[in-house]
Amino acid sequence: MDNFLQQKHDILSKNDKSSIGKWDTKIVKLCRKINKSENYYTTSSCSGRAALIIDETKKQKGLFIKLYHNLLEFEDLKKDLIEAKKIKKDVRFKQEAVILHVACKTLNDAVKLLKKSQLAGWKRAGIISTGKRIVVELNSTEKLEFPIIENGKILADDYFLKIIVKKSNENLKKSWEKIEKLEKLI
Repeated sequence: MDNFLQQKHDILSKNDKSSIGKWDTKIVKLCRKINKSENYYTTSSCSGRAALIIDETKKQKGLFIKLYHNLLEFEDLKKDLIEAKKIKKDVRFKQEAVILHVACKTLNDAVKLLKKSQLAGWKRAGIISTGKRIVVELNSTEKLEFPIIENGKILADDYFLKIIVKKSNENLKKSWEKIEKLEKLI
């Protein structure tokens, strides 16, 4: 078995270390399609999400208060914010776009994937590693991030929370459309 195929086998046989412990349902078909190719394999993926996060400068365990991998509902967000106030820490709202890391067998394979991702509307894409393996990062640009609880006070009224839900859902839908477009091009 060549080195690339051995790396692929090793990576794809590992347990999932993501925060949800499995692939997002919205991106699993794309990942499976990529992983069927002998020239590519996925190393990490997220179809996009929203989250309530304790506002800390350092990444550490336990920062996520609530993760949403589906469309947001106003009532759920409101209820979760009321619960988050009890933590007595400042909280950020964060809605992130789709992101995908793909190891490529050759530089030419990486360029082919980059071109397809651009055709599918992924705005940020590039080769992020050429060391032990060539890795392409595909990322979209639809995101929101801002403080939402400070000193135990929710900073947004219901009107603004409804705008947050609407905009986040629009962004997530755009990310999911890009996943589907790329899947069709691969």
